[in-house]
Amino acid sequence: MLRIGVDSSKFGVVRGRPAVSVVERAADRGLEGVYFRSVLELSPTLEAAEVRDVMQAATDLGQRIEAGVGKVNPFVTPEAPEIRALGEGDYLRGMRRMVEVAASAGIRELWTATANYQFRLSGRYAYDRFRTDVGWDEQLAATERLLRKLAPVLRDLGVHLNIETHEEITTFELVRLVEAVGPDVVGITFDTANVLMRCEDPVAAVERAAPYIRATHVRDAALFFTRAGIARLLVPVGEGVLDWDRLLAPLLGRDLMLSIEGIVESTRGEMELQIYDPGWQEGHPDLTLAEAFEVVRLATTYADRVSDKTAAGREQLHSAVGEPESLDFIDRSAQHLRQILTRMGEGEPTLDRSWTA
Repeated sequence: MLRIGVDSSKFGVVRGRPAVSVVERAADRGLEGVYFRSVLELSPTLEAAEVRDVMQAATDLGQRIEAGVGKVNPFVTPEAPEIRALGEGDYLRGMRRMVEVAASAGIRELWTATANYQFRLSGRYAYDRFRTDVGWDEQLAATERLLRKLAPVLRDLGVHLNIETHEEITTFELVRLVEAVGPDVVGITFDTANVLMRCEDPVAAVERAAPYIRATHVRDAALFFTRAGIARLLVPVGEGVLDWDRLLAPLLGRDLMLSIEGIVESTRGEMELQIYDPGWQEGHPDLTLAEAFEVVRLATTYADRVSDKTAAGREQLHSAVGEPESLDFIDRSAQHLRQILTRMGEGEPTLDRSWTA
């Protein structure tokens, strides 16, 4: 049965709060779980007893907990020195420690990703996919090698590392990674809005990834034509271009949490597809015309809605974001998801106990 949770990283102003208070806040808003981006949010010093205490508190509140253990692309690991510190200089050892502590507390669906978005760069170079010092193929090969090194401990502990459809990677590449290392230890965290950043048809993407999806990040997207291509901004579920009935259909009946990933204060996650750039085009060997044209169609449809004043325009979405807007994004998304799941026969809507900031 699908349940509705929230990603901790954009859950209002919660950074630095004890994990239990984040779980309590989720329960107060009528949500059913929290997806902590790092197990270190449960215990900054990675104390197993502290993690178990959070898990017990979550159980008492009827909350599901999922957590992350850092990136698995060796070329981006210098950007996470705290994990290397856990391993006394060994990043892989640090990850193993995080996996072991998470598993000991009963957390066996663990988030990971392959790279980062470099906000200080512009154009395609903001994506690690287009680094010029190391090719994307080489990064993927190194990622597979690291996952193979982790596989024995994952297998022994009954844990899955679920790689996110992050801004830099395609579902084609993710499926190949999962199948190469083994779906018994590697899965996919399906981010509904990120697949657009690789110009994938979201419905085709979820159907392609569906056999291996074990976790999610859910949010909707507004698309706008720009001189470079298409810009994506984040909007609450049901207010953007995504067809939620078709997106959720392959996931019905599964023991999955739909983790709403909100918006951080000050931004709605604007990113751009540089589809007119030959270098960008060459960097997507799996991309088909059918899927690219579908993304263009979605952008055209959204433009029509803006003209009809039935959807928010780009200027409106550039307005300031504070904690009230961030929490409202989550509440509206949860409400829409409940309506869809009820209509599709996935249980009664959760009691709405919205907490007022």
